[in-house]
Amino acid sequence: MKLQKNETEDVYDVIVVGSGAGLVGALAAASRGLRTLVIEKTEFIGGTTAYSGSGLWLPGNAAELRAGVDSGPDQARPYLDAIVGDDAPAALREAFLKAGAPMIDELESHSWMGQFYWLGVPDYFEKAPGSLARGRTIFPEALDRSALGDLEPLVRRPQWAERSGAHPGDVMTGGQALIARLLLSFMETGNGAIRTNTPLKQLVVEDGRVVGVEATSDGESITLRARRGVILAAGGYERNAEFRQKYQPEVTGEWSQGAPGNTGDALFAGMEVGAATDLLEEAWFAPGLVVPNERPVFYTSVWSGIWVNDAGERFMNERLPYDRSGHEILRAQRNSDVSHIPVHWVFDQRQFDNERAFSSPPVAPQSTDWFDIDKFLEAGVLQRADTLEELAELIGVPAGTLTKNVAQFNEYALSGKDEAFGRGDAPWDLNIVNTCGPHEDGPNPCLGLIDKAPYYAAQIVLSDLGTKGGLKTDDHSRVLREDGSVITGLYASGNTMAPMTGRIYPGAGGPVGSSMVFSYLAALDMADSND
Repeated sequence: MKLQKNETEDVYDVIVVGSGAGLVGALAAASRGLRTLVIEKTEFIGGTTAYSGSGLWLPGNAAELRAGVDSGPDQARPYLDAIVGDDAPAALREAFLKAGAPMIDELESHSWMGQFYWLGVPDYFEKAPGSLARGRTIFPEALDRSALGDLEPLVRRPQWAERSGAHPGDVMTGGQALIARLLLSFMETGNGAIRTNTPLKQLVVEDGRVVGVEATSDGESITLRARRGVILAAGGYERNAEFRQKYQPEVTGEWSQGAPGNTGDALFAGMEVGAATDLLEEAWFAPGLVVPNERPVFYTSVWSGIWVNDAGERFMNERLPYDRSGHEILRAQRNSDVSHIPVHWVFDQRQFDNERAFSSPPVAPQSTDWFDIDKFLEAGVLQRADTLEELAELIGVPAGTLTKNVAQFNEYALSGKDEAFGRGDAPWDLNIVNTCGPHEDGPNPCLGLIDKAPYYAAQIVLSDLGTKGGLKTDDHSRVLREDGSVITGLYASGNTMAPMTGRIYPGAGGPVGSSMVFSYLAALDMADSND
């Protein structure tokens, strides 16, 4: 589909490759009078951002101030400095901290964007200086689907609806609402154009400057020129089997939560013109619950039970923030002779007796009866037994070790203190407290007993929300060569860009928030250019 206004030729001021959080850059450019084109590889606008809860980790913005949260750049800087360290340039963090609040102010000035709202989600590293138990995450307002009019079919469905074919509902929330609001605002400028089903082939370079893109449309090669520059904002390479095997051999793209088109096309195009890269071995990792006949379901943490490896040993706090949890699984897999992928999630009948546990779990499919026990058992992704010993045999772990670990955990549940891994101690652990085990089991709501037969074991694999390594940039989002020089006319953001956050995930909304900021900074730099 082509949505273009006042198009007289295939020459623009700005071209944005990718239609997720990069739409912020497109909107910022178009709002400044720059003729802007967004090209999207797939038939839908939104990328992985449309799948997300659209939390935005942006310290010091207007939504936080309205909620009475005291968190500006000065409060967040020591937190980021401590957790990111030398894994990413400090200049990127500083640019992010300075631009986040003005960006939100500008977005809220567009009538279609509405006002963002703060919702307390604790920062993910509770012991770091500057960490906020109240959190810094904001969200976009919901939007009636009808508001989109003829544009509605363009917006990518929520992941659960896309997988099941179910109707996504009359009200758009989370990432869908964010993308829809950005799309409406962008088209309202009168300077915006969108081409879907238009995959990037390569960048056009003249005299060392990026001046456009070559793409494919309707089976034909087309050249689209950009006077001011090109923003590469097309996600990571999580759906590229060759690159995953090269940089992340323990993980498969079949486990990823990334959008279908994310095969690294923009990343490779940048590399072909001499761009430097960093952290290609990294991803926004997360646990993935294996479900029948589908990709694993992303969720934030367990509701009850424990995780054990192939030796039957519990090895971590199962309620760690999801990226920390994913990294811990990967660390254990790489540093042990015992397999940790898949992890065995062992729990008891209390899990199903607790209405909260599956009716509204953290980041689970929003569909009725999604966890159908019989279907899971039939597919072999769930095992059930009357005793722990029988369950151990079904999943192939030593029975003595499993029963010992469950008994130890039950002692922790009764005392209220996880002496081994501190589950339930951090603000994040307690954040979604109503989905932990039944509260009457003990003083700590995140440590429910495992003693009510039958017993179950599900499979947890290492999933991700997308890869995060990418092209090196400066604090204006300009892509750099290995020698540190700027590739004129080329910008990157999102998962096509080597992340401002380095190897870590600071808090809910880190990926989307930083993607938006660096798309915005790219647009500001192009708007200031007189070339």
